[in-house]
Amino acid sequence: MSKASLVIMAAGMGSRYGGVKQIAGVGPNGEILMEYAIFDALRAGFDKVVFIVTEALVAGLREKFGDALAKKGVEVRFAVQDYSSLPAFHQVPKDRVKPYGTAHAVLCAREAVQEPFAVINADDYYGADAFRAISEALPALDEKRACMVGYKLRNTVSEHGTVTRGVCAVAEDKLRSVTETFKIACFPDGTIRDTAQDPAGRLLDPDAVVSMNFWGFHPSVFDALEDYLVRFLKSIAPDDLKSECLLPALVDERIRGGQLSVDVLHTDARWFGMTYKEDHPLVQAELKRLHDCGVYPPALW
Repeated sequence: MSKASLVIMAAGMGSRYGGVKQIAGVGPNGEILMEYAIFDALRAGFDKVVFIVTEALVAGLREKFGDALAKKGVEVRFAVQDYSSLPAFHQVPKDRVKPYGTAHAVLCAREAVQEPFAVINADDYYGADAFRAISEALPALDEKRACMVGYKLRNTVSEHGTVTRGVCAVAEDKLRSVTETFKIACFPDGTIRDTAQDPAGRLLDPDAVVSMNFWGFHPSVFDALEDYLVRFLKSIAPDDLKSECLLPALVDERIRGGQLSVDVLHTDARWFGMTYKEDHPLVQAELKRLHDCGVYPPALW
């Protein structure tokens, strides 16, 4: 059995980006962003990669990564996130096209993962130090203990539009709560505000710890995910086209219920990502800098 899996959520629609950002070339040699996560994870000791994707992405990613990673002794698996994996009692509205969220995405990987695992977004850069930190934490996890890499809010916003972040309450390096906060915006005066309920915005602490969906779990979490998804689907309206079953909401519920303790890992790694098309050149420039200063070789593989 693998000692640690990297689970990559790559089935999102990229509606704010305006395209399939999971396969957008951003590195100096056309590397896609998730290549850096895979490269950093292998250096940190991970030996299995599980892609959660749409059916349309399977062939291309298998061609890109399958043989190359197999030659390095890395197991590669694919899990498709689609409506067919939902419980039989739920009838998907005919006009719904949106996936059912990150909790459903991770649950789709259940058959591919039997070991401790880290889960990430495909369109985020997390940094090599973050992978080392979570790799060291994974062996200690069990059904009552998980972990996450925390980032400062001010380092995770976009000047090109609003973002969604899991705003965390942390005490003594333990996650006390995580609140999925929508429409976080940078204002011209430099403040960061939650504008979901009020265009003027509710002021947020720029140094608040946020979750960027970089979690570490024991495989027993799949039972909790299944239960949570069932309850979520039973709670939404039959014609709901947009609600999502989100991983941070599950984690928050289990923390509040005393069922889970989550260690918050702090690293010097710097996050960046592609929420909007306008973020693309900034990410390209940052990756080029990391290659130029030797964090990455001239060509990753």
